[in-house]
Amino acid sequence: MSDSDSNPWKTHSIEERYDNPWITVTHREVTAPTGNAGIYGLVHFKNTAVGVVPIDDDGNTWLVGQHRYTLNQYMWEIPEGGGAPGEDNLDVAKRELREETGISATQWTQLLELHTSNSVTDEYAVGFVAQGLSFGDCEPDDTESLEIKKVPLQTAIDMAMDGRITDGLAMACLFKIQLLINRGDLVL
Repeated sequence: MSDSDSNPWKTHSIEERYDNPWITVTHREVTAPTGNAGIYGLVHFKNTAVGVVPIDDDGNTWLVGQHRYTLNQYMWEIPEGGGAPGEDNLDVAKRELREETGISATQWTQLLELHTSNSVTDEYAVGFVAQGLSFGDCEPDDTESLEIKKVPLQTAIDMAMDGRITDGLAMACLFKIQLLINRGDLVL
């Protein structure tokens, strides 16, 4: 298989089944690359997912805890939020970090780009590392009831390794940070 830009899938029809301010769900009649007829359901995310791993001079980070409706579970994650189409991802990262934790930063590094579940969704995510931290008051959205926890960065990475953190963007960011530290490409 090549990295060709040509799409081997043929789309015959697209029917919108659901739409709200955050997602659109469509049903599609398709012909697969094999030549067989089929269907595809696509969940289109209207916003970009943005996550931030803030790291202070002592090697600590901050996690956000909240009950996630979709899983009916309490989850620990990195500070995360959504950016509207056309909104600068770094601006979104700065806003979300400040809103959820009260933290601002002077040094920002883009860590990764991620497609969260490309078999059913086009969701796109970007992760950042924030350093040179200063602290203020949290300003969470009116739907968010958040708990903020300061932990050593290694504890957060361990939580992703042992299943206490299962959020995909958080895990990808934390694991990439560990790899960058191991390679000497990220200095704390």
